[in-house]
Amino acid sequence: MQSLPVDRQKRLAPPIGSPRSTRRALAAAFASFTETAGALESSYAKLQTEVGRLRHELENKNRSLAQSLEENQRMRTYLVRIVEGLPCGLLVFDSGMNLRMINPAANRLLNAGGEDLLSPESSVPRLLGSLLAALPKEDFTCEQEWVVESPQGERTIGVTRACFQSVGSGEDSIFTLRDLTEAKQHEREREVSRRTQALAEVATLLAHEIRNPLGSLELFAGLLADALPNQGELQSWINHVQAGLRSLAATVNNVLHFHSQPPAQLLPVDLLRLVGEMVEFLRPLARQKEMQIEWRAPRERISILADPSRLQQAFFNLALNAFRAMSPGGTLSVRVCRRHDGPYPTVAVAFADRGIGISAENLEKIFEPGFTTQCTSPGLGLAVTRKVVEQHGGTIRVESHEGQGTTFTLELPIEGVEE
Repeated sequence: MQSLPVDRQKRLAPPIGSPRSTRRALAAAFASFTETAGALESSYAKLQTEVGRLRHELENKNRSLAQSLEENQRMRTYLVRIVEGLPCGLLVFDSGMNLRMINPAANRLLNAGGEDLLSPESSVPRLLGSLLAALPKEDFTCEQEWVVESPQGERTIGVTRACFQSVGSGEDSIFTLRDLTEAKQHEREREVSRRTQALAEVATLLAHEIRNPLGSLELFAGLLADALPNQGELQSWINHVQAGLRSLAATVNNVLHFHSQPPAQLLPVDLLRLVGEMVEFLRPLARQKEMQIEWRAPRERISILADPSRLQQAFFNLALNAFRAMSPGGTLSVRVCRRHDGPYPTVAVAFADRGIGISAENLEKIFEPGFTTQCTSPGLGLAVTRKVVEQHGGTIRVESHEGQGTTFTLELPIEGVEE
């Protein structure tokens, strides 16, 4: 091993001292080491305690955070269920009018054309875009209306809009949708009921005013018939007058009892005789209007249960409508035939004219009380006719083409048939 230079060896040599001083130095050093070790041990113990406290505190914080997250998730789920369970539709748009949220109710209301709206896209779906274009751009508390086509028909949707400040700098919009279809239907029904009630009140007043002089006319017609028993031609005209007065009396009674008619007194009636009497009564009126009546009675006898005066009034109303629809030279065709294509045998009585016809928009309204296209008609004839037919357990249907004519067909149950 290489030795150090002599001068360096001298410099590194330990100082020469007494053993006592050496022991004191060692003791002092050991005491200092012991003190330092104790301090380190104490500091380590404190550090462990602090670490344990921090670990416990961290565990508490983690538990609190987990509980908070769980509570937030429960609250989020709860709010989502509330939004999904709302009976009204809810749409949320961002400031760029991009759809951000839609609840199932809104999707049901708007998903009329099969377009999937449940998964919002970055842009507004086509159906929504066309509907939103008609709405004001700002808040509106007055409910607007959308009309949406659906497999069940037209639906009316009420829309309100509210704006709120989003997390960013933009302004989001909330649209609330409400199905107004049934409310609109009830409103129309209330309007029809109001009109019907008003018409009934006016008609009842007029009918009461007519009833008294009508009774006098019937009395005088009877006196004329008794006074001229052998005057054939005059007697025929008197019979027509009496039949007309009775028919008019039946009309007055129908008006008086339009809302609360007593049950019809149904008795066995020869239908062909009833129709024949109606045709004979109408022939003078047809001649006056320069029109014709085509009536060819079947050879068979058809018996039905009917109230003769009411059923004749229904026939009379249909014939008068035909005369009003035709110009001079027109022809009213009356046909009666049995039908066996249903669960029970029925008889069909058809009134066909070659008049102006009924427009498509009016075809569904003609049986409504008060609806009329004639300024001189109160609009009760077809309503009374339908009510009379229903009282007889029958149905009435109409077929019409503008400019070609109209056919009303009454289908009544047969009480008995004799060949």
